[in-house]
Amino acid sequence: MKRSNPPSRVLLAVAAGFVVVLSGCDSLPGRPGDDPVPRPDEVLDFNALYRDNCSGCHGNGGKGGAAMSLADPVYQALVDDATLHRIITNGLPGTLMTPFGQSAGGMLTEQQVDALVHGMRTRWANPSALGGATPPPYTAPSPGDAARGADVYQGSCAMCHGPGGHGGAVAGSIADGSFLGLVTDQELRTMIIVGVPGTAMPDWRSHIPGPLSSQEISDVVAWLGAQRPAFPGQPYASGSAPASGGSQ
Repeated sequence: MKRSNPPSRVLLAVAAGFVVVLSGCDSLPGRPGDDPVPRPDEVLDFNALYRDNCSGCHGNGGKGGAAMSLADPVYQALVDDATLHRIITNGLPGTLMTPFGQSAGGMLTEQQVDALVHGMRTRWANPSALGGATPPPYTAPSPGDAARGADVYQGSCAMCHGPGGHGGAVAGSIADGSFLGLVTDQELRTMIIVGVPGTAMPDWRSHIPGPLSSQEISDVVAWLGAQRPAFPGQPYASGSAPASGGSQ
């Protein structure tokens, strides 16, 4: 006849089983580990913030994509911290740059916007990028004149972009209605000052016959803006839209 275990031995076995189970609780699914995932509004790492909020348009490492290059030292020299903070927080009206700051309806806290600005400065700013030159102001201090802008364009831009801005041997059209319908005057000004890295488009210092002044840039922007179609996406001069049976 088989002998039964004494009650005390059974209790010891049960207790030992509980110890084994409890010792493995830290690895149970759903239990926080030693490095819990931070809340989205607690992330302050620049690489994570840039990857999740900026790289889709501005490219990996800020090298440019659908939007301009943020890693360009000339651009970093053009804008100050307050301007960068304002653009990230409030976006740029009329462009694809939407507000990212919580105060403007976005997802990022003030501290996260500060982390992005600081990260861009420490990684991409270069105090010697301008060689001692002072760039024109980021925003135009006075309105431009389209008539004067036509002359400035002819003397400084036509050799690359062609007569009337419709494209030349070196660069494409900048007077195309579809292009002008996608960019604001501020974007045009920034582009003329900073240039486009990786292309033949120089910054404001390298134009011929010499560096463009702030007023000349404003005038060229006014000339380009005057050619922007009333209905972006339909770049037809008045009365020249192709005839068709359907609505435009």
